Amino acid sequence: MTDRAPSTQKSQEPWRQRLIRSLLYGRNVDRAAKARARVGFVMLAFIAVYVVIGGRLVMFATGADSRSARHSASQDAIATARPDILDRNGEILATDVKAPSLFGEPRRIIDKDEAIELLTATLPDLDTSEVRERLSGRKGFVWLKREITPKQQQEIHRLGIPGIGFLRENKRVYPDGNEVAHLIGLVNIDNQGIAGMEKWLDNNGLADLHRAGFATDRLQRPIELSIDLRVEHALRDELQKAKEKFHAKAASGLVTNVRTGEVIAMVSLPDFDPNNPKEAHDPDRINRLTTGVYEMGSTFKAFTLAMALDTGKYGLDSLWDARGPLHYGKFAIHDDEPKGRFLTMKEVFTFSSNVGAARIALSQGVEAHKAFLRKMGQLDRLRTELPESASPIVPRHWGDLNTITIAFGHGMAVAPLQAVMGVSALVNGGYLIPPTFLKRSEEEAMQLAKRVIKPETSEKMRFLMRLNAEVGTARKADVKGYYIGGKTGTAEKVINGRYAKKRVLTAFTAILPADKPRYQVLIMLDEPQPLKETYGFITSGWNAVPTAGNVISRIAPLLDIEPRFDLPPPERLILAASKTSQ
Repeated sequence: MTDRAPSTQKSQEPWRQRLIRSLLYGRNVDRAAKARARVGFVMLAFIAVYVVIGGRLVMFATGADSRSARHSASQDAIATARPDILDRNGEILATDVKAPSLFGEPRRIIDKDEAIELLTATLPDLDTSEVRERLSGRKGFVWLKREITPKQQQEIHRLGIPGIGFLRENKRVYPDGNEVAHLIGLVNIDNQGIAGMEKWLDNNGLADLHRAGFATDRLQRPIELSIDLRVEHALRDELQKAKEKFHAKAASGLVTNVRTGEVIAMVSLPDFDPNNPKEAHDPDRINRLTTGVYEMGSTFKAFTLAMALDTGKYGLDSLWDARGPLHYGKFAIHDDEPKGRFLTMKEVFTFSSNVGAARIALSQGVEAHKAFLRKMGQLDRLRTELPESASPIVPRHWGDLNTITIAFGHGMAVAPLQAVMGVSALVNGGYLIPPTFLKRSEEEAMQLAKRVIKPETSEKMRFLMRLNAEVGTARKADVKGYYIGGKTGTAEKVINGRYAKKRVLTAFTAILPADKPRYQVLIMLDEPQPLKETYGFITSGWNAVPTAGNVISRIAPLLDIEPRFDLPPPERLILAASKTSQ
């Protein structure tokens, strides 16, 4: 019975199992080979597991940057993308490039002391105590240095420090450096605008797009400015030369389109390189054309005369008493070059008579004077795309004496761009057009324009400005062929509460061509010094005016202004429509 047991059990095995065993192992299987096969299979299984683990480790190592990027987005600011900024001709003024930044993951660093020692040896400008503090925290992600060079990235990569990685960020670059610094502004380390048009971008929706995650690529539409980089370069070059020649503390200038309000060029020296943001914090490098406010001197006489002419009660030959100083209480108003006689309206302008301008303003009265200057946009803060702007300094209690001094540009301070806006209205037919740093057509400008003086008044002002370039204080800016008109201004600066005769701000505003103005040029020099060739004079006619002439001779061809010669006198060319004013 016992001898038959195995065969009986084998016969009781289901036929399906016998078939599978026969197919898998055969009838005469070698049990030793079978054991070796099983061991080999187990080894292959273990090798496969280790390959998977190794592959995952490689993925973790190579994917550290992307994982850190996602992690850091919730804890640290990452420099996001910004649209390109272009000039009116498509030249790039500001753009983004990719730059590596160094970060650390404190929880993954094995030996922090060694990591700190290696990093500070490779990047000597790293602050050891600051790096130690950041790596000793409990955060999963910390910045160590933003915007490192590719060479530095390679050197640190070779160190192979666990928990140290790189993240490619957007870095703002300005190809033209100082050229358009005050206009473009700059960004902070997180690529967020903090000044100029860069800040305007963030204030007008870009920051909201970033927060919503919709501005993370380079598919944003470029911003086209009104600036012409060619004109900007010429203006800055001539201002730099004038600043050095006349040993001035500062120099600034504007070129604007009087028909559209577009700012074609804007320069304020000293300036800064937006690629080196530390320079921008120097208080001497402010934008004097929008942030600064100044007494504009005799350029304000243009407003005074326009105010009287616009009433229709006075003409260009109306007489004003300039036989001697104008006395008001204990004050006496003098002319720099007194004529000792009555002056016509034309002579008040071309001789730049303080006495004549004061009498003209007094004839209108204080309230009419204030109302006219307010209508011309001179009493309220000027708002443009640039966030940097300043309110004008206006007398708190405005009386007759204030009207007397403001008539010739003292006792009230405005932003230079503000004064330029008003002068443009005097010569463009009488329309006050808000300035802009964005491209704008004449049709778009007229939708914003507001009539402030009569067309015939504007005609007379163009005539006066042209006459001043022919026989008055603006003769040194009369570039042949371009029919320039203009008004000079020299304002004594207030030092310790008193006017200083030797420390002046000189200004000259020019229009071209004077018969049908298209552009206005403003030149300002802060504390120019007398030279031998100026015979010791420091007034505008000897420094700001010739500087404007140099600028105009360079930019007029760029602005497609064709030279014209042998033109008739301004009485016929400008006042052709009517001579009732004379």
